[in-house]
Amino acid sequence: MKKFLTVIIAFMLMFTYGCSKSSNSIPKLSSLPKYEQNINSPYQVDVRDKDLSELDLTNELNNLEHAVFNTSTKWTKKLPNEYNPKKVLEYGKNPGLGLKSIHKKGINGENIGIAIIDKKLLKDHNEYKNNLQDYKEIHNLEMNLNMDGAAVASIAVGKNIGVAPKANLYYVATDWEDISSQSDGVQYNFIWLAESIDYIIEINKSLDSDKKIRVISASVGISENQKGYKEFMEAVDRAKEANIFVVTPYLNKTYGFGYDGLGREILQNPNETSSYNINEQCRKAFYEEKGELYNNKAEKLKYNEILLVPMDSRTVASETGKDDYVFYPCGGWNWCAPYISGLYALACQVNPDMTPDLFWKTALETGDSIKIQNDENQYELKKIVNPEKLMNKLKENK
Repeated sequence: MKKFLTVIIAFMLMFTYGCSKSSNSIPKLSSLPKYEQNINSPYQVDVRDKDLSELDLTNELNNLEHAVFNTSTKWTKKLPNEYNPKKVLEYGKNPGLGLKSIHKKGINGENIGIAIIDKKLLKDHNEYKNNLQDYKEIHNLEMNLNMDGAAVASIAVGKNIGVAPKANLYYVATDWEDISSQSDGVQYNFIWLAESIDYIIEINKSLDSDKKIRVISASVGISENQKGYKEFMEAVDRAKEANIFVVTPYLNKTYGFGYDGLGREILQNPNETSSYNINEQCRKAFYEEKGELYNNKAEKLKYNEILLVPMDSRTVASETGKDDYVFYPCGGWNWCAPYISGLYALACQVNPDMTPDLFWKTALETGDSIKIQNDENQYELKKIVNPEKLMNKLKENK
């Protein structure tokens, strides 16, 4: 529930940011915003489209390590030796865990279809515009572009930052809310999500057998007491019959799978498994629960059935322009779904007979474990996905 609320709050903050942004100039800051550890917000140090050129930030490392910035941020030359915005941005573009090496071997998702259901998309961003095969709006209530759309599309298929940079992208822009008065609050209705899944299934019928849509990514939390739940579950069943894997934060209910996101310090090498940790939003709770948090979140799943994928410290495509990027030190759980969907596309490329069960079983079997230290306590993180081992194993099973 905490994660779900965090996503909603983040969305509201981003929406406010998008509406208030001035295209004519960027404001100069007289001081850097401060990061407060006890405040549950990932956007405390938000310097997107801000001019920092006149500030002396040499003693601001702690705040800068939590800074959200974009390619329009104007930096001062007075920075800590340990902080390099350009390097932070470039590290964040790397999907991590050796995926770039896999791409160079031709395992890049070519001819595999990935469908994404999310908010309104900036269609001509250079990260994914050449991947986009179809764009459809179903019950889209938004007038403005949304940050989530550009982010998840680039994580899945972005040419520089995507997990499957050559995959074909089919995108449905939709909202999971009904129009309601302010007094009623947000009323979720997942009938539109179900309709979007059915739309993708219908498109898939017309595609060549070697270019089918194999996976749908939908980064939305769902619960049984919400409207449209029954319709959503039935649509997932129809997708299963059509050989399409539907990846949502609800995988434990729809497939019996559990996953979570990993954190990474901003200048730690994204290719090294040892660079990763608990994601920032859950780190405190993880230690308070003595390393048992994953058991709780996965409900009936066993600890070693949780698949861990990169989440924090990501640079993604920005909705503000076709060449714009934004860096987030603290990611969102909804970014795990497009990452997993991209991995599944790679798996389908190396083994066309891929199934969700085979993929998940093999990902866990080939996953890595690391030890992490907190004060006097040591914990084990497993299973961290190992893309190269995963693809090699799936080739053997072909």
